[in-house]
Amino acid sequence: MASLPIEILIGIYLGLLVGVIPALASWTLGFVFKYFTGVTLPGFGVAVLAIALAGVSGGLLALADESITQAPNAERIITAIILVGMVSLYAHSKGDKMGATMPKRLSLKGFRDRKLSADVVEFVGGRDEIRIPVVGEVADMEGYPPLSDALRAEIRAGEWTFPADLRIGELEARMEERLRTEFELGDVAVTIDEKGRATVVAAPPFSGLSKRVADGRHAVSVDALLPTGLARNDEVTVLTPDAQVRGTVVSARTDGAKEDVETPDEPEILDDDAPPAPVRAPTTDGGEGRLTVAVNRTDAQPLLRSESAKVVVEPRGTRREYELVSLLRRAGSRFRRLTIRPNGALDGVALGEAHIRETYGVAVVAVRKQGGWKLSPRGETTIEAGEEVYAVGSRDGLDAFAEAVA
Repeated sequence: MASLPIEILIGIYLGLLVGVIPALASWTLGFVFKYFTGVTLPGFGVAVLAIALAGVSGGLLALADESITQAPNAERIITAIILVGMVSLYAHSKGDKMGATMPKRLSLKGFRDRKLSADVVEFVGGRDEIRIPVVGEVADMEGYPPLSDALRAEIRAGEWTFPADLRIGELEARMEERLRTEFELGDVAVTIDEKGRATVVAAPPFSGLSKRVADGRHAVSVDALLPTGLARNDEVTVLTPDAQVRGTVVSARTDGAKEDVETPDEPEILDDDAPPAPVRAPTTDGGEGRLTVAVNRTDAQPLLRSESAKVVVEPRGTRREYELVSLLRRAGSRFRRLTIRPNGALDGVALGEAHIRETYGVAVVAVRKQGGWKLSPRGETTIEAGEEVYAVGSRDGLDAFAEAVA
């Protein structure tokens, strides 16, 4: 008979050797029961079953069996029994935990409804933001012509910022709209992973100018003295010797300028070590140049007859929403959009009962329910988990409010 330490080592070896199948069975039982019924099996019963599966009749009752405890290799068998029980208990706890956390329905929609990892969230300007870079090559969309090298490089170098409370599906939709608008792409598909990295498949613009010109209007080019800062979609009045024509800027280029309000022709050289350059809205530098405007059919002839023209830029009017943001900031207030978390301070609670203003010093000015936004909600409005609210208040108050409910 070997010494006691040797017997214990042999027992550990036997326990690991015969405990694999019982551990798998314990994990399966814990996962299945928790996932489908929500019930956690007693660990003692799982251990007894695992030891019985290992080949020791009676499970843990074998520890009281004289034929085992008085056997010449008792230390070896008892060590193996204890080790099998410990391994099965550990496997059962892991299976139970996985059954509790795994989504009940696995689908692409369930993944798209998830939010990004907290590691990619940045605190900028008093709010949480996410910067989405484009990784890998921008692929061509099947069925469309290939992208130009310049356009592919410009999309690859871009970086987009969005609120941190958006889900992955919402981020993908917003980024697709941004790309489609800024680069006038024919079509685009964006996939974002949990680390906030975007993969882009895009189709080039279908044509040069036709997509920018509305039905019933013509694009006409004239030579003119262009002001500094003229950009696409600006409203201008073109003055000729015999007419004044209002139109919308389609493109403009000043003589000798390397950039204009159209997409540059030369590709940008990318440096993997350098930070990606932000996407800029190009404008004219000012000076003599050539302007293309979209005008009504009746106004096209005077421009075609003119050798040169004068350009007057029309004001777009006052943006009241920007004025409101400025007034709030000057008053020391901020606003933030938050998503109510399950079992939070507002989940299933009416606004009047939550005493939000008294507790946090903020005011809820809008609530997004299933049917859309509800402005100036009354006190009897009940907030549920997953709904969004717009809150206005001081930065500290919004931080405390976000920590409590979002």
